[in-house]
Amino acid sequence: MSQNGQVSVRADVQTGVTGTEQPRQWAARAASAERAVLTRHMRRLWGLPGTLLGVSAAPATPAQRWFGPWNYWWQAQLLDCLVDAHLRAPTPARRARVEQTVHGIRVRNARGWHNDYCDDMAWLALALDRARRHVLGRTPRTTRALGTLSAALYQAWTEDAGGGIWWRSREKYREDFKNVPANGPAAILFARLREPRAYETAHWIEEHLVDPFTGVVWDGLHASPHGGIREIETTPYTYNQGVFLGACLELAAWDRDGAEAELWADRAVRTIEAVAERLTVPPVVLESGGTRTYTRTNILRGQGGGDGGLFAGILARYLAQAALALPAFGPAYEPAARTAAELVLGSARAAWNHAAWGAPVGCFGAWRSAATASTGPVFGHDWSVPARLPRNGGVAERELSVQVGAWTLLESAALLSRTGAGPAAADATRGRGAARPRGRAARMGRNLGRVQSLYSP
Repeated sequence: MSQNGQVSVRADVQTGVTGTEQPRQWAARAASAERAVLTRHMRRLWGLPGTLLGVSAAPATPAQRWFGPWNYWWQAQLLDCLVDAHLRAPTPARRARVEQTVHGIRVRNARGWHNDYCDDMAWLALALDRARRHVLGRTPRTTRALGTLSAALYQAWTEDAGGGIWWRSREKYREDFKNVPANGPAAILFARLREPRAYETAHWIEEHLVDPFTGVVWDGLHASPHGGIREIETTPYTYNQGVFLGACLELAAWDRDGAEAELWADRAVRTIEAVAERLTVPPVVLESGGTRTYTRTNILRGQGGGDGGLFAGILARYLAQAALALPAFGPAYEPAARTAAELVLGSARAAWNHAAWGAPVGCFGAWRSAATASTGPVFGHDWSVPARLPRNGGVAERELSVQVGAWTLLESAALLSRTGAGPAAADATRGRGAARPRGRAARMGRNLGRVQSLYSP
């Protein structure tokens, strides 16, 4: 940090990224992404007072404006970002948006909190738990919702294929698939709720769905009719790395029996190294205000629009937590923490510099220039190349998922910037009644627990 309080991020061996930003600049960029999503995507559900939801595209079709396509898990990621924004700069308006979005999800879902897809329920449970802990408090609605969703996930575990949670309703779909998108966030949730099932779930992923040679987390597996494993899906999606990383961090911090904390921390390091080596794209040149800079670290790989628009943002969230938590385990863990921070900050810088600027007119109107009526930045689904303004549909930049994914990335960068990417808290708290962790795990647990001081502006 320089004498004037400016955090320097230079192109050298220590940081690996270029550019110089003050913490308030990253906060301002996260706020710009927030305003863009609020302006272009967030509306009352069917005009009902006290509700908010994200419209799935902008410009939107008439059906989309009425929330015809129901993207349940996109709304969960949106809720997570609303919580991030409130923790970055708390205001009554931000708190109200969190509350209204929770209400909107419940009303639009129609069938309570349940969903056929266990991964969707796990994502929403994580977001609701954060909203309950850090914004709304233990209200009857959030407490009931969290209880309903966590119970559904608990019941979705079977011993088929060695354990794990089904991807979606086995009875309705005759499902044979168990995957990391369902089990990873469920393991994080169970750890935060201090349910021993967290260890079982993460161990199941480690045993069956981690490449033993590269450390890459695979997608899922198909169970055989007799309860064995028929086939493994080895596609390496970025968000799978993120949720397994998050589970490792939570379990290292919990340290239930005092014996496994460093083991889970080592697995977190292995995952970060695998991401850096295999799930990134090469460094890029950035141009801003006539100045050419570049990232010396690779950029997190984009995985298209639709659901894929959220994948890299989810990974960035847990990389930021790793950067903040791992140094508590000692100097040997600092290189991985630094790599995690560099991947987040380098990707965020690339996403910001490659954003387009414009404003939609009507459902299918043209996009005007930023000089006339800018609604803020429009981010691309691949942060290593310039974004394109949506032109009457068919472009991934229209989609809520792509914009929320970039917003998640920028909130993660703002978090790292205002904490100095040091051994500070990340995004979980220890549950009441849990045994007090010892030694390095205790320090890591405290790092993961000091949420309010971490997110204060």
